[in-house]
Amino acid sequence: MIEFKTLNKSFGKNKVLRELSLSFKEHGTTAVIGPNGSGKTTLIKCFLGLVIPDSGSILFNDASVIGKSDYRNHISYLPQIARFPENLSCRELISMIKNLREGQLRDQELIELFELEKELDKKVSTLSGGNKQKLNLLLSLMFDNQTIILDEPSNGLDPVALINLKAFLSKEKDRGKFILLTTHIMSFVEELADNIVFLLDGKVYYNGSLHALLRKQETENLEHAIAKILNNHQNGTL
Repeated sequence: MIEFKTLNKSFGKNKVLRELSLSFKEHGTTAVIGPNGSGKTTLIKCFLGLVIPDSGSILFNDASVIGKSDYRNHISYLPQIARFPENLSCRELISMIKNLREGQLRDQELIELFELEKELDKKVSTLSGGNKQKLNLLLSLMFDNQTIILDEPSNGLDPVALINLKAFLSKEKDRGKFILLTTHIMSFVEELADNIVFLLDGKVYYNGSLHALLRKQETENLEHAIAKILNNHQNGTL
């Protein structure tokens, strides 16, 4: 479904992705994790054409995506930081996004899921941080696409909204969808992810199941496993 081949990307002297190769070809949920600066968001932005790689290739359903845009109509994408036209109301913004692309809609389902009905006629500029994230999720997920990419989806969510999001994503996975997400919340990964990709210095350190990673690091807790990897990396023992 998605394939990266020997991807390289630098910003000035900072090498963010280094000969990175990955493939995601099955449905289910994959979490891309790693410390700040490991290349998680850059990897996603390269796939979406928001960042152009220095070298390498990117395929979606066996077709190259570099320099193209139509493939993005088949992807639901949640940016880590969303910037909305703040003079619009939520209802106006939802309507505008509906007019920009085609597809089967499920906005009312998400309005109810995130309890946004009372917020719809408010200007975006007046929303709390948590409600802006709920709106971000609604706009990203309201088109019923087979591929879902979420960059830090839990940011700012209250416990109820987080529980509802996890239930929604679990249901989407059960419908045979492919979900790719980044997060710093390890409990989120433990509950949802079938597969884990751990990036370190722009390279793939680990790609496999959660259980195999825990066995490899000899721990029962993902946070402890990640801490162990980072400590070994800092000590030069990886």
